[in-house]
Amino acid sequence: MKKLFTLIALLAFVMGANAKEIVDAEVDFSKYTEISQVPFASWRGSESAFARLSIQDGCLHFHSEEATDPSWDCQFFPIGGVDAEVGVIYTLHFKIKGSVAQNVSMLGFGQTPYGQFAITTDWVEGTVDYEAASSDGNILMQCGDYVGDWDIAYLKITHEGKEEKPVEWIEQLENGDAEKPWADPNVRFNDQENNYKICAWSKEKGRNMNENDGWDPFPADIEEVDGSHVFVVHGQVADTEGDAAAWDNQFWIESPKMLKVGSQFKLHFRYKASEAATTNTQFHHQNPSDYVHWQAIGDINFTTEWQEYDGVVTVPDAATDAWSIAFNLNPKNKNAVTFYFDDLSLSLMKLEEGYFVAASNTSTGLEYDFDNATEFTLDDDLLIATVGTKGKQDTWVNEVMISTVRGNDRAYKSATLKPAGTVVNDPDTWLDYTEGSNAKIKLPAAGVWTIAIDTQAKQMNFVKEEGEEDRQPLDIKPNPAVVVVHGQERDDLADTDTEIREEEGGSGQPWDNQFFIVANRTLSAGEETVLEFDYVSTVEAKTTTQCHGEPGAYIHWGAIGDVNFTTEEQHFAQTFTVPAEADGMKSIAFNMAEIKGACDYTIKNVVWKLSNNYETLINETGVDNFYVKEGAGTNPHVFDDPAGINNAVIKNNVSTATYNLAGQRVSNSYKGIVVKDGKKFIVK
Repeated sequence: MKKLFTLIALLAFVMGANAKEIVDAEVDFSKYTEISQVPFASWRGSESAFARLSIQDGCLHFHSEEATDPSWDCQFFPIGGVDAEVGVIYTLHFKIKGSVAQNVSMLGFGQTPYGQFAITTDWVEGTVDYEAASSDGNILMQCGDYVGDWDIAYLKITHEGKEEKPVEWIEQLENGDAEKPWADPNVRFNDQENNYKICAWSKEKGRNMNENDGWDPFPADIEEVDGSHVFVVHGQVADTEGDAAAWDNQFWIESPKMLKVGSQFKLHFRYKASEAATTNTQFHHQNPSDYVHWQAIGDINFTTEWQEYDGVVTVPDAATDAWSIAFNLNPKNKNAVTFYFDDLSLSLMKLEEGYFVAASNTSTGLEYDFDNATEFTLDDDLLIATVGTKGKQDTWVNEVMISTVRGNDRAYKSATLKPAGTVVNDPDTWLDYTEGSNAKIKLPAAGVWTIAIDTQAKQMNFVKEEGEEDRQPLDIKPNPAVVVVHGQERDDLADTDTEIREEEGGSGQPWDNQFFIVANRTLSAGEETVLEFDYVSTVEAKTTTQCHGEPGAYIHWGAIGDVNFTTEEQHFAQTFTVPAEADGMKSIAFNMAEIKGACDYTIKNVVWKLSNNYETLINETGVDNFYVKEGAGTNPHVFDDPAGINNAVIKNNVSTATYNLAGQRVSNSYKGIVVKDGKKFIVK
C-alpha cells in the first residue's frame, strides 16, 4: 500500500490545483425498490445470482441457503460497462454488512487480479484502490460459496484527474425518429456503399431468406404505434437448436461511420416489447450480422411499457472496426415477441481534426497537455511540429503522443499514430506508421524534438534540436540464475477434440504449476522486446504462455506462444511485441500443468530487454524477477523464497475458463456455443 500511496501523492503533486475527484460510476441502492430497476440488472449476471438478489431496506440484499458448485456459477456485476484507463488508480467506495464474516471473490476495476472482498458482521464503510490494467471497467462478484445474507448500501468508483473542458456532441443518425420512410428500402445489408445510410436494421426468422437457407437483415419496418412512427421487429419463434436461437431475431443501430477503438459515443433510444424479454447486445462490423465483440451496452430488459436508454459508451479494444450495436432478441424468451424501438440517437464528440502532438517528460514529471497539443503545419508537402523550447531545459520532453483529433483527452488518445520500429535521432530515418489507440512514442533522449510526417507515404521522422545525449545500446548480459520449477501432478483434466477441457473426476488446471518472468516496470502496448533463455525438463512437456500484470494477475491469453520443453537443453530467442490487449502488462506466465504428470522444468540465462538494447527489463543478477508456483492451491512466490508471496490474495488466472456468449463463466458441463481464450467453440 505504501507504493500505491506514494503514487497517488505524486499524482496529486503533478496535477496540483487542477486535481479533482471524478466519479466514474455510482450506485445508491436506496433509490430502487426492485432489482430490475438497478443499472447492473441491465448489465450481466448469472441466473443463480439474480435468484439470490433483491432490494430490501434500501440495500442490495443477497440471500443464499446453499453454496453453488462451482462458486462462479453465482456471479454478477454490481458495476459494469464503465470504461477504465490503463494505469489510472481507481477507488471503490462501499458500505457492506453480512450475517457471516467471509471473503467473496471480486475482480477489481480494470481487470486487476481476482481478490478477496471482506464481508464482516458489522457495517463497514471503506475504500479499495485498483490500478487499471485494461480498459474493461467492471466490478465482478463471485459469491456462490457464501451461505447467509449480506447487504450493500452503495458502491462508487472514483479517480483523481483534471477537469476537462466541456464536450459538444454531434448527432450522426438520420431518421432516428422513424418519421420518414426509408429513401431506399431495398438496400442490402452487405452493400457497403449504401448500408450505412440506414440507421436501423432488423432480422426476423424466416423472412428475407438467402441461398444458404438462412435469413438476412433488412431495413427495419416503420409502423405507427402509440401515436408516432417507430421501428418494429416482428420476432418469430426462436427455435434454432442451441445458443444460436438467441440471434434468430435481431435489431441493429448502425453508425454512418466506423467507431474507433477507445473513442466514445453517446447513445439514446426508447424501447418496449409485446411481453417481457431480456436481450443481449454486441458490436458488429459495417455489415449488420458481421460479429465483432460480444460486449456492447450489456443486457437490455424489455417490458410492455416504454423505457429509455441513455449512456456514453467507450469502444473497447476488442471491437476493432465496429460500426453498429446489435441486439440479440432471444437469449431467454423464445416466443414470438414483437420489439419496438424509437428515437434512436448516436452522437459523436465535436473534435478538431488534423495532426497534433502532445509531449511529456517521464523523468521530470512534465505531464501531457492534450488540450493544448501542438498542431502540425504544412511545409513543402510535409507536416512539421516541434515540441520543447530551445534554451529552456525544463521544457525538454522524452515521450510524445501524435493524434489526428484534438478537443477531448480520451478522444485524443483513441486516435494516435504509432511508428513501426524504434525512434532514432536521424534526419534520414523514416519510420512507417499505423493508426492505433493510446500509442506513446518513446524518444531516444530528453530534449527539443522536431517531428516530420509524410501523410502520403505514411512515414514519420524525428530529429533532436538540443537536449541530452542519445542513449547508447547497452551490453546486456544474461541473468545466470538457474530456476527449477518442481511441477506437481495435475489433478486430472484432459483436452478433447473440441479443445474444451472436460472434467474426469478432478479439478486440475494448466496453471497449477507456473513460472513467471517479471519485468522491473509495466510495459506499454507496442513496445518491442527480445526474450531469450535456455530450458530443459525431466520429461517432454508443452507449456502455454500468457501476459500478466503482477504474477497471477492474468491480462491476455497470448504471449510468446507455446514453449515445448524436452529432455535435451534448448535455447529460446524471440522478439515479443506487447499486444494491444496486454497494455500495462508486467510479466510473462508459463502454464506448466498442460501435461498431467509431474515434471521438473529448468530455465536459466534469461534475457528480457528492449529490442534496441537501450534497456534491460530484468536484473542481470539475482532471482527477484523470477516467480514460481508449484501445485494447485498455491500462490506465486519469488523463486527460492516461499515467503515472498504476493500481498494480494488471488485466484490464479482464468485463461482457459469457459464463458457463454453473454460473458458469464460456465461450468465444464455447459453445452452450446462457448468462448475460451477469445475463441468460440461448439460443445455438444
